[in-house]
This record gives sequence, structure tokens and C-alpha cells, in this order.
Amino acid sequence: MGEAIQNAKALEAAEKDIFVISGQHPVTTRSKKSISAFKLREGMPVGLKVTLRGERMYEFIEKLMNVVLPRIREFRGVNPSALDGFGNYTLGIKEQSVFPEIDYDKLDKLRGFEVCIVTTARTDDEARHLLELMGMPFSKD
Repeated sequence: MGEAIQNAKALEAAEKDIFVISGQHPVTTRSKKSISAFKLREGMPVGLKVTLRGERMYEFIEKLMNVVLPRIREFRGVNPSALDGFGNYTLGIKEQSVFPEIDYDKLDKLRGFEVCIVTTARTDDEARHLLELMGMPFSKD
């Protein structure tokens, strides 16, 4: 969240959205290095993250696969090659408004985010098969 450098309210709004989506309070991530071109100093808040485990995780994944992904405009399935080589899948979502809990009229700004699904699979093929069995809508391309 580059805008968090100038606008602290943006971080609060994003925190509220993530809480509503995940059901869990996010943790603020801070910059590790100073970068003068971005007017960024070490230790400044730059983003948010949430780690879901157990029942919340399964509820979120089910909602993601069955409700959220089909609501994305021109959705033809997720990229089956977005695995990292260690059995983990990363999916980028361009706007938080595709989640049913978010009221589009009350949004201050559309923000994108990433969903990283960490599996116990050792290879990409095992992870792809696991996600297919869970209902992940992979594209056929």
C-alpha cells in the first residue's frame, strides 16, 4: 500500500476491509529499508497481512472458490501455473469489492491484494491436484 506513506487513514480503511473479509484482525507490515525515491523510511507501515488457520481458513477458501472468483468480471478460471515450485499457490485479486461482505457504496478506494495458499504438498503437481479436489476453478488453457 504505497498510499499509506502519505495517508494513514488509507491503512485504517484497508484494515477494516481485511477484517470484514477474513474475520480476523490484520497485522501491519513495516518497511525493512529506507527508499528515498518513494519517500519511505525504515519502519514505516506499508501494508497489512492476515494468516488464517483451521476452520476460518477452510471457510475463507470455500467462499473464495465458490462465491468470490465467479463474481470476477470475465472470469475464465485461475492460472494453473501460479504455483511456486514448493506446493504453494498465489492468487491476485484486483479489487476487494468482489467479496459479498464489502458494501461497494461505502468504499473509499478499490484496493487489490494477494491470497497465498500454503499447502502441505511437496510438489506443484500434488498441490494442483489437492486444490482441484477442493474445488479450485483452474482455467483449461
